[in-house]
Amino acid sequence: MRFVKTEDLTQGLRIARPIYNKKGVLLYDSGSKLTSQAIGSIRNFGLIGLFILDDTEPVPPMTPEDIEFERFRTVKVYELEAEFKEIITTHRAHRLEFIANDIVSSYGHLRRKVNFMQEIRSKEDYVYKHTLNVGILAAMIAFQMGIQPSEKTDIMLSCLIHDIGKLTVPDMLLDGENTEETERILKNAEETGFDMIDTVFSATPNIRRVCVQSFNLHQSIERGIEPEKMKVLVGTRILTVADAYDTLTAISTTAGREPCSPVQALKHLMSYPQVYNKKAVEALVNSINILNPGVSVELSNGEQALVISVNPVNILKPVVLDFSSNRIMDLSSDIYSDLEIVDVVKTMDSRHVLSKGELEKFGLS
Repeated sequence: MRFVKTEDLTQGLRIARPIYNKKGVLLYDSGSKLTSQAIGSIRNFGLIGLFILDDTEPVPPMTPEDIEFERFRTVKVYELEAEFKEIITTHRAHRLEFIANDIVSSYGHLRRKVNFMQEIRSKEDYVYKHTLNVGILAAMIAFQMGIQPSEKTDIMLSCLIHDIGKLTVPDMLLDGENTEETERILKNAEETGFDMIDTVFSATPNIRRVCVQSFNLHQSIERGIEPEKMKVLVGTRILTVADAYDTLTAISTTAGREPCSPVQALKHLMSYPQVYNKKAVEALVNSINILNPGVSVELSNGEQALVISVNPVNILKPVVLDFSSNRIMDLSSDIYSDLEIVDVVKTMDSRHVLSKGELEKFGLS
């Protein structure tokens, strides 16, 4: 699977994920071959690109829950975009609470883990997709932590609104270098956002407080300093974990870095317990699939293995099947105390896939 920009799409390519319109109607299913009409439609949608299957690659399996997850996010991203533009213009929230309640209704009561799949983001839609993902993660974390329904609304509103200040940053700055002037403008944008939140939610000051606390906690890591001592609200604990996980794993055309794998992101969260609340991190682990059976991993001894059983106590110490020795190893056992999972690997083997055209170049048919 690879990412192909919209301008580079050609007829015959197979899409890896389904495409929906603003209302959640399926337009093109995974595995569909692109036609000239489909490419024209995709360009009109404003999509920056698609995940495309390689020539011999099978269509990745998607459960009904995975398909609904994709559809739900597509619809809600468009709703959030319209709502944020309205908030910036009028300084009033019209439908944000309805969107928050929809997220809680769909993902705030699950007793199963979700396959949390990331999507491609551009500078134009980054904030909308990010805040939606943070809201979905926060709803699941809050449920796992046993947060009362009366507290959930304010927490969800904080998660959805926390980055609105970034929408006031000129687009040209998002692609430029981080100069002192850029940093100053970005800082002013954050403050503008917090002031806007204060105006929109003047009757519920905890929403702004959660956003500011979470921002300050993230800043302590970026600056390499100890976070200031404060009474951290439960909403802050949830937002900080959800925000960091989505940011680290995001696939963005403007990030300038490769996204972290779920394992790398989890290790980061666990490395800063003074910033990322331990219970909130555990709730995240209990909400999404990270090292579920079937995932191929790299071990600290350089070997690769297959996860065959999850460790409910320590997710980073599952039972694995070592490929080189064909041996089953329980990484939580004292025998393997020196072994740990370094990261996930993208494929379970080292095969090279060649297209028919590539073979013909070498005189093979």
